[in-house]
Amino acid sequence: MDLGLTETQELLKNAARDFLENECPEQLVRDMEEDEKGYSPDLWGKMAEQGWQGLLIPDTYGGAGFDFLDLCVLLEEFGRALVPGPFMSTVFGGAIPIMQIGSEAQKQEFLPKIASGDLIFTLALTEPSARFDESGIQTQAAVSGNEVTFTGTKLFVPDANVADYLIVAGRSGAGVTLGIVATDQPGVEVTQLVTIARDKQAEVKLNGAKGQLLGTDGGGWAALQPVLQHYTVGECAYLVGLSQMDFEISVDYAKERVQFGRPIGSFQAIQHKCADMVTDVDGSRFIMYKAAWSLNTDQADKQMAVNMAKAWTSEATRRVVAHGQQIHGGIGFTKDYKIQLYYRRQKRAELAFGDADHHRELVAQQLGI
Repeated sequence: MDLGLTETQELLKNAARDFLENECPEQLVRDMEEDEKGYSPDLWGKMAEQGWQGLLIPDTYGGAGFDFLDLCVLLEEFGRALVPGPFMSTVFGGAIPIMQIGSEAQKQEFLPKIASGDLIFTLALTEPSARFDESGIQTQAAVSGNEVTFTGTKLFVPDANVADYLIVAGRSGAGVTLGIVATDQPGVEVTQLVTIARDKQAEVKLNGAKGQLLGTDGGGWAALQPVLQHYTVGECAYLVGLSQMDFEISVDYAKERVQFGRPIGSFQAIQHKCADMVTDVDGSRFIMYKAAWSLNTDQADKQMAVNMAKAWTSEATRRVVAHGQQIHGGIGFTKDYKIQLYYRRQKRAELAFGDADHHRELVAQQLGI
């Protein structure tokens, strides 16, 4: 594995950082917490002009044709800037499943519009049981030809409030089945949830909602595995960027904040916290890119690499943001100060697709113990 970025990736990283510093300032992040949609259509359109929504989509469908490692470089920058909106929902919950198992007609219908920013997707997977395994899928799916009808409740669905389409996992007689469901129909009811991160998650009730069959009847769970692998590592990349920025803010504060006549960074307790932070950030970056590389090159141990990365980054970045709060003292917990934004966003990504304990258990199973 080459630990260095390619010239293209360096250009992507630098261009993304410059763009987001100008177009996604802290005030926009704060404004989107209060906004009903939770994202800026203006920023969304500008991101589409950069080609980001279509970064993974082949050029034959209007995308840029980059690979997953390139996307992780971009998502690190998203974590630094705390970019609000349905980017990950659309790319991982829409573009990737359609690219992998969609029919040619579905690819032609949806992928160009995803790449252009004209469609927003999300993955409706988890249910009130909050399980991430196959047995957690209890929503009913009735298949008739190329049409599938869903009845049930999905929970913690990201960005469902603005999604044009859901990719829904339901249980049919043949197993787990996927369908592409338009949200603008009477059979879909979306209710926003209140979360610590103030992101837009929702409960989605499906009452006879109809959609297109995606893949094969009963083949949905196997088809979801690469989607969930990529989505999970994408969350890890976001956490790496988030924790890197939290670390930089905290070190700057330790250098500037004077207490007892000298900067607090001169005290050993603060120095050791900063040392622990940078160790956790760099460790998270390494294990995340190892997992991304494993997926990109289809390594035999890619599933374990994904589980290890999520287990490590979930806990390591939690330690980073906790140290950041402690270095700032009481001001770090006030909404007037920037550091709390990173603390709250970390918790969302930490829990996405299973916390550290969930992924440690999966690693143990693969070890045969």
